[in-house]
Amino acid sequence: MLIQIDAIISNGEGTPSQAPCDLIKVANNSENAPKSPVSTHTVAFSHYNNISAQLPVDPKTGELVMGGVKEQTEQCLKNIKAILESIDVPFDDIVKINIFLKNLSDIEAVNEVYTTFFPDSAIARTVAYVPARTTVVASALPMDALVQIDAVVSHGDGTPPQAVEDRHGIVIRANNTENAPKSPLSTQTVAFSHYNHISAQLPVDPKTGNLVAGNAAEQTKQCLANIKAIVESVDHVMDDIVKVNIQLKNISDIAAVNDVYITFFNRDLPARTTVGVSAIPMDALVQIDAVVSNGEGTPPKL
Repeated sequence: MLIQIDAIISNGEGTPSQAPCDLIKVANNSENAPKSPVSTHTVAFSHYNNISAQLPVDPKTGELVMGGVKEQTEQCLKNIKAILESIDVPFDDIVKINIFLKNLSDIEAVNEVYTTFFPDSAIARTVAYVPARTTVVASALPMDALVQIDAVVSHGDGTPPQAVEDRHGIVIRANNTENAPKSPLSTQTVAFSHYNHISAQLPVDPKTGNLVAGNAAEQTKQCLANIKAIVESVDHVMDDIVKVNIQLKNISDIAAVNDVYITFFNRDLPARTTVGVSAIPMDALVQIDAVVSNGEGTPPKL
């Protein structure tokens, strides 16, 4: 295909046992980030806020910033920070980051800049909080940019009619397990309210830190085994997953991936997006992330 599109939809009535309510979407643009006629900077609904992907564009000039991938990464993150500040949301309320790179070789330079933005607050630094994260190597980006970044943000006060004073009634809960590969740049699982974001998992054996041997089927099995270990470490099961995103180095591997994929689920399969990418970190054949339902929610701050 030449194009593929997925979506997230507001669901004001909720799912049982939540009672229906008149929650509304709240959309906002900031003068301090580049505007677009085809998207809104930030769209909040209930306890989550989706930030449009930010290119390394100077909002004053509308042009790409001068310099290489470091300067471009900094501008992307500055744009996201400006958007969050425009709605009085701290940078460390980000629960998931997606980084799109034109060249995988730029990842170390991107990470160097990334670590200057996370953690942002003294509290986050104390607990070494970093969001869940996925890195995608794209064949091209708009404006011939080298990097593009989007984010999902926790939105404690919710959208009307929820009371603003409830802002701090819900907390971010981050967790790592020894049974899946760890990274200093991301947290394996970040829960907030009724959702839980799982960082992209490579087919890495957590005991050795190396890619597993074998083809796409074996690598898919390891990715999903890592996700399963993470999900079970927070007392959930694979069937609690509501969305899966799969990256494939070779789209022709999709049938082999599917054969393994269905063996990890017992009930209705999650929503899913599959994309072919130009490269995957560690020269892997597959990378998978997920969003998990978190019915118990996260606790109020004491």
